[in-house]
Amino acid sequence: MGSKPASNKASRKGKVYLIGAGPGAADLITVRGASILETAGIVLHDALIQPDMLAYCPRARKVEVGKRCGRFSTAQAFINKQLVDATEKYEVVVRLKGGDPMLFGRADEEMRALEEAGIDYEIIPGITAALAAAAAVRSPLTKRGVARSVTLMTQAKAAGTEDAPLPDSDLLVIYMGRDQAERLAAKLIAQGRSPATPAWIAESVSTPMQRWLHLTLKEMAEGVASSWLDAAQPSLLMIGDAFAARASAAQPAAPPEGTEGPQRPFTTFTFHSKLWQR
Repeated sequence: MGSKPASNKASRKGKVYLIGAGPGAADLITVRGASILETAGIVLHDALIQPDMLAYCPRARKVEVGKRCGRFSTAQAFINKQLVDATEKYEVVVRLKGGDPMLFGRADEEMRALEEAGIDYEIIPGITAALAAAAAVRSPLTKRGVARSVTLMTQAKAAGTEDAPLPDSDLLVIYMGRDQAERLAAKLIAQGRSPATPAWIAESVSTPMQRWLHLTLKEMAEGVASSWLDAAQPSLLMIGDAFAARASAAQPAAPPEGTEGPQRPFTTFTFHSKLWQR
């Protein structure tokens, strides 16, 4: 009798790395993340990954599997299958995710698929957009005596999920909330937050396209930001008293030198003080 054929689990030799690409700028990926990218045979990456980030893996096959609101998106089940199948051909398989894989990145579904297939994997953390946005606008997310609790949340939710009250943290950072900014601001006011609460809207943080809008919660609820927002760019809503302007504060820094110039003006608006700087 001949020997039994090896099982699919035994025949796979690849390892999967879920790598956080960081907020956008290629040089904000971790050293470990960049070094693993250099050895990758295939990289399945989010749609928002910058082209210069993919320069870290020149020999790898690159497959875009991202999800964009209002655009064609790859089904999560198909991404899971691609990860599992890729381990039969490649020793180093990378799933490259914007920000950190463990925050709003559907890592749980990919981890479960890999575990069920008996595939080894490792998670390489990355800088999430909330931290990069706070650095860009020079406003800490925590502040002694003002903000000691921070909630990172999203309004993107599974079908059938009920709309719950918004958290009562000192400071809120809302991912994927651009299209609901007016409703969210009005809801926070209705829940008792002051209409004068300062807020930032940050777009494309850490990239040459980054820009910020400083306004109040009342102005956000009134739709002041609606004509400013760019539906093509990822954005964050950041709300809380810790974002009040400091008397000593300088204007937020421009994009780092050496990056390609932005395709639109680098702009900071402050509506409640009627200041428009360009």
